Order: sequence, then C-alpha cells, then structure tokens
Amino acid sequence: MTRPVEVTACEPALARPLRIGIVAGESSGDQLGAALIGALRERAPQVQCFGVAGPKMIDAGCEAWAHAEELAVMGFTEVLPHLPRILRLRAELTRRFLAMRPDVFVGIDAPTFNLGVARRLKDQGIRTVQYVAPQVWAWRQGRVRKIGRACDLVLCLLPFETGFYTGHGVRAVFVGHPLADQIPLEVDREAARRALGLEAGATVVALLPGSRVGEVERLGGDFIEAAAWLAARRPGMRFLAPMATARAREAFERKQAEVTDKPDIILLEGQAQQALAACDAAIVASGTATLETLLTRRPMVVAYRLGALTAFLLRRLRLVKVPYFSQPNLLVGRPLVPEFVQEGVSGEALGSALLTRLSDEAYRRELCGAFESVHRRLRMGGAGRAAQAVLDCIRGVD
Repeated sequence: MTRPVEVTACEPALARPLRIGIVAGESSGDQLGAALIGALRERAPQVQCFGVAGPKMIDAGCEAWAHAEELAVMGFTEVLPHLPRILRLRAELTRRFLAMRPDVFVGIDAPTFNLGVARRLKDQGIRTVQYVAPQVWAWRQGRVRKIGRACDLVLCLLPFETGFYTGHGVRAVFVGHPLADQIPLEVDREAARRALGLEAGATVVALLPGSRVGEVERLGGDFIEAAAWLAARRPGMRFLAPMATARAREAFERKQAEVTDKPDIILLEGQAQQALAACDAAIVASGTATLETLLTRRPMVVAYRLGALTAFLLRRLRLVKVPYFSQPNLLVGRPLVPEFVQEGVSGEALGSALLTRLSDEAYRRELCGAFESVHRRLRMGGAGRAAQAVLDCIRGVD
C-alpha cells in the first residue's frame, strides 16, 4: 500500500497543500493527466491541480482555466491560423502560473505549447516536468537542447526514449505507459460486443480517424471509403467509429455526407477501448490510438496525413530520422503493421491491406505474440511512477 507523502518543495514544511500547474493537450493528454492526478492524490491527498484540462482531468479534480481541446492542433503550417489565439492563451497561462507559483509545472504532451511555458517558469525558479517525451529522436533532433533548457525532468512512456535524452544531457525517466495498466492483458471481446449490441459472430472493424478535428478532416473520408470498399467484398461486415469529441463527430459526419454508397457506421461517443475490444481489426490514425490497438492485440492498418506544405517541408528538409512512424512498429522494431502516409492513403489501399491481414492466421499469431511482449514491457504502474517522479522532482531528488 502506498503511504501518503508530505512534500517539502525545498522548504522545511508547507503550510498549504501541494500545488501543481498542469497543461494537457487533447484527449490522450487528458487521459494521462487524469491518471496522474489520481496517483498524486494517493500520495499527497490535499494536492491542488490547475491549468488546461479535459473532462477526465476535471472529473479527477483539476481546476480548468482552459479546455485541452484548445490545443488540439498539429503540423507546421496547420497551426498558423490558430497561432494568435494560442499565443494569447500561452501568455495568459504563463502569467497566471507565475502569480500562483505552483510547486511544479507538468506539461503533458503538446510540446510546442508546453515547452514555451516551461522555459518561462523554470527561468523564474519553478520546477518543470514534461510528461510524454517529445519525439525528437524521430525528427528535428536539434530540439533536444531546447527541452533541456526548459525542463528539469522528462517522463518517457516508451523504453527506448531515455537513452536518447540522457545521451544529450537531459534528465529522463522511463515510467511505462498508463494505458498498458488500464487495458487488461486479455480483453473480453464477447462482453464488449454485448455492451455495444453487436452479433457475436460478426466481422467487426473499428475506424479511428483521430481525436483532432484536423485529423478527421484529412483522414475521415478515406476511412469511410475503406469501409465501403470492405463492405462491398464482405457483406455483413460491421463498422464502429468512436468519436473523441463532439467536434470530431461533426467533422466525420460531414465526410460521410460526401461519400456515395457508404456503409452503415455506428458512431460512438468516446468508447475507443470498448470498440477496439469488440473489433476484429482496425483502421487507425497514427497516434495514441495505435498504442491502444496494440494493447488490445488487434491487427491494424495505420494512416498519417499532414497538410501538403508541412509534408513537403518534412521531406525536403529531411527532418524525419526513423524508418517507421507508427508506435507499434517502433516498439516491435520491424514493419509488422502496414503504414500509409500522405498520397499513399486511400480507401482501397487501407481496405485491401486490412482484408489481407484479417484472413492471415499466421500473421495474427505473430502479431499477438509481439504485441503481448510490448504490453508486458510497458505495464509498470505508469501513473504511479510518474506521480512519484513528479514529487521527487519537487524535492530535488535525483
């Protein structure tokens, strides 16, 4: 049993509860933040958390100064129309954090936004933690120096990340991934299907086009066309599409209206893990959902599409340094999962790749074995380890 910890934050004693400033971007950051807050409360029951939060973090007791969905923008050029609003929000948050002087600032993912806040706070003597290591090992590796200047500590979710950071003089700790703790080693497909009203013997495909509206707008049409391609070849196939937010659902429904001969797709409010537990395979936008699919041990096809100018810059400047872009392939260390990027994404390409793997039993056995091995490596009590690392950072413990 974990005993409560009295945190001194470099003082003999605190006459007030521990205060943590926290900024999470989009739904995956909200999940991590909620688990972190819960684990912090186990160790410091009176902890106060405030900043940018999603619904799960708010339910966990975080005071929301702004909503996590406001940071759900990705890419170089795609962020430009939102830049004035984002810069105003960052300046206002920084001002409020400096006035409150939390014992530590924790930025969860959203590194472009969070590192700017962290640098200002660290310069003013506030300890700073980045939870979810920015993937500088994959592209734009020169950013590691900026991270070192902004952060006292980087919490890594993936085991191979710490070597890169420590090799560049940045203090980093591998804490495991909370999703690996939340998702059981054996998921109950039948129970998930009953909960969703699906036939036990149906072939079910989950469509996860991303949590950001921009992702859904870039990929949603291709995912719907992939479902149509599959339905034409496998009559009776069922399709689920969990929507991360109301805005993401609206974007997906607009894409549905543009597709002729579209199949029936059951839209879900959230429930991504339940949809993955119920399905036989999935078509997934690159990101956290690919890890959820891995942990559920489902075959998947992964798609990634940025705006045309951002993709051009990445290619022209040769900024990408890894052979794969999806987390499953990076974690397994080989191209086990089909990846489609930019102009390679189409309904037929996604549907064909998925159908091939649905009927390949040897492939499914190989995939399940590799994914189980990854699941066990990441299953480390991640939220608790992250919470303890944050508390140790406040104390100045290495």
